[in-house]
Amino acid sequence: MKYLERPEILAPAGGRQQLEAAVRCGADAVYLGGKGFNARRNAENFDDFSLAEAVEYCHGRGTKVYVTLNTLVMDEELPALRKEIAAVAEAGVDAVLVQDLAVAKLLKEEYPDLPRHASTQMAVHNLEGVRMLEEMGFTRAVLARELSLDEIRKITEECAIEIEVFVQGAHCMSLSGGCYLSSMIGGRSGNRGLCAQPCRLEFQVKDRANGLSLKDMCYLPHLTALREAGVASLKIEGRMKRPEYVAAAVTAYKKALDGLEWKEDREKLQAVFSRSGFTDGFLTAKRNGTMFGVRRKEDVTAAAGVLKELEGLYRSERQSIPVDMIFSALDGSPVSLTATDGEYWATAFGEEPQQARSRELTAEDAARSLEKTGGTPFYLRDLSGEIGSGLMVPAAELNRLRRQVLEDLLQQRGKVEPWKQAAEGSAASKSEGGAGGAAGSAVGRAFPEEPALRLRFEKAGQIPAGLKPESASGRAEGGAVTELVLPLSEIQQNPQLIELWGEGLIGEIPALHFPAQADRLLGQLQSLRDKGLKKVLCEDLGALELARKLGLAACGGHGLNILNSLSLEEYRKLGLADATISFELSMARIRRLTGGLRRGILAYGYLPLMKMRSCPARGQSGCGDCKGRTPVRDRKGETFTLLCRGKQYSELLNCVPLYIGDKNYGGVDFLTLYFTTESREECSRILKLFRKKGEPDFPRTNGLYYRELL
Repeated sequence: MKYLERPEILAPAGGRQQLEAAVRCGADAVYLGGKGFNARRNAENFDDFSLAEAVEYCHGRGTKVYVTLNTLVMDEELPALRKEIAAVAEAGVDAVLVQDLAVAKLLKEEYPDLPRHASTQMAVHNLEGVRMLEEMGFTRAVLARELSLDEIRKITEECAIEIEVFVQGAHCMSLSGGCYLSSMIGGRSGNRGLCAQPCRLEFQVKDRANGLSLKDMCYLPHLTALREAGVASLKIEGRMKRPEYVAAAVTAYKKALDGLEWKEDREKLQAVFSRSGFTDGFLTAKRNGTMFGVRRKEDVTAAAGVLKELEGLYRSERQSIPVDMIFSALDGSPVSLTATDGEYWATAFGEEPQQARSRELTAEDAARSLEKTGGTPFYLRDLSGEIGSGLMVPAAELNRLRRQVLEDLLQQRGKVEPWKQAAEGSAASKSEGGAGGAAGSAVGRAFPEEPALRLRFEKAGQIPAGLKPESASGRAEGGAVTELVLPLSEIQQNPQLIELWGEGLIGEIPALHFPAQADRLLGQLQSLRDKGLKKVLCEDLGALELARKLGLAACGGHGLNILNSLSLEEYRKLGLADATISFELSMARIRRLTGGLRRGILAYGYLPLMKMRSCPARGQSGCGDCKGRTPVRDRKGETFTLLCRGKQYSELLNCVPLYIGDKNYGGVDFLTLYFTTESREECSRILKLFRKKGEPDFPRTNGLYYRELL
């Protein structure tokens, strides 16, 4: 087992005030975003100049700086992305957090020595996913918040890269990177840093009015266990929060790590921001109704009572860096003062000392002036040197020498050291569109006039009677049904489908598969492979790793969040046989995607908007009264469906189905009809309607295919 004497405290810095609060209260590292391409685009954030200043400030005080480039990007944004990457590298940051494989690719090729951390937006929640990150050269993985302590320990025991976990702050209802509620409701994508947090509004689930709102996490009582589990970094959420919150959180976690009493600090932290209290339900695997909460009036009034007090935590510099000084005042030689922090040295000279007229300078006098390090991050640990007898140096001169050496020392510590760019630069980075050529070029890629149809069913009983695989070239219009997707459990119960559909049958690996289910899932896949299953659908990196390990063809699901050509190409290199493009991308942009990988889109279905491990329908007594489906009603009266996935996780399905059978589409090889709650008769009717390009007689949405995403 990995054991770290002391993991780092990683604090959020949404702006300069939050940055100073984090550093002055003792954070070991901060994470912050630039003006674009970060998951908190509505925070104050940092431009190129203020980023360089922030790095200088932090490094001077021994604090690391991680920059978030953790959003999904589109082809036309790649030139701007490259400029931001260059600015980040020039600023000398310590690491970059990444979601999109396109960002990871450009960073690796342009600045190969700059460490890359996998953001929680990559939705890595199992050991197999971490191993994929290792293969790609990431140095750290930020795990999903949904993992228990035992699951975290299992991952740290068997992986080679650093593991970072969230310990404080907001819980998204959905697994990060897997939420599309904000984008589908209002066109503001959480995957692009503009989440509008609609989950905090009223969503009635059984008797709970705010059924999609979780309390904030607080893992203060569990730091020893996390340290012993080998966690390298303890992350505090909150780049949208005020500096008092950052100060309170860092102070509490630093005290807890130092073995000091922290319970009073926890109370202040809860007062400054909470949603009817805190929860540790994921870490302790107690995922029940106690995890849910909203921000109440009393929570707001409690904050007002502690803000002024918390300001005092960060209003002045924290003297945390020891320096040793050597002072010399000898007759006939200039006065000198040298300071060192053990790595850097600074020396200042003055005039020759004067002859004392009344009282000579003593070592105690010199120490009183030189130990006044207020306003700097230094404190005097040791003073040595020599002072000649009968000499005098004015206090003002001693103060000047002290200020000069400490300023010099601080500048040396904070000096920006840019990362070196690769000698040639990458071919991908020189093209406008990433993989295969400039954005918009077809690069000789031909697509069928009638894309093949891939039908995905929740249950085998939904499959229309008599449905068999069809030849893609044998159907003139409406698209040939060439592939069938079913959950693994359904194929296990209906093994005859393997022979009937052959390579057209695709087993759906659960979108969420945590370490607790790893052995069972592996055995299930091995059994189906041995019975003849050839292909699986992969919604995350961990599933892709499982497919490769077992020699199964991997089809990429929409959960991989592919929005650009370079990411599409990177997934091809990792072994995908085909990919479903994200439904957050417009049809115009889908047509412009380059590269040779076979690709498709979701064309019908109640889209999964959230993936949740803490089920909103689960009561204190568990799942006993659950029928697998639960209605969820929003404040406007729309009804969504909460769908249970084998009691392991839940998905929130949209209130109306996507349907584009009567619309123009192109630039794809296949279309997926995604059936979930429909009856067999409904599935059959919708399939016929889609093939006829008919206009539906039911409410539908075009999704984001024909409008622009923010």
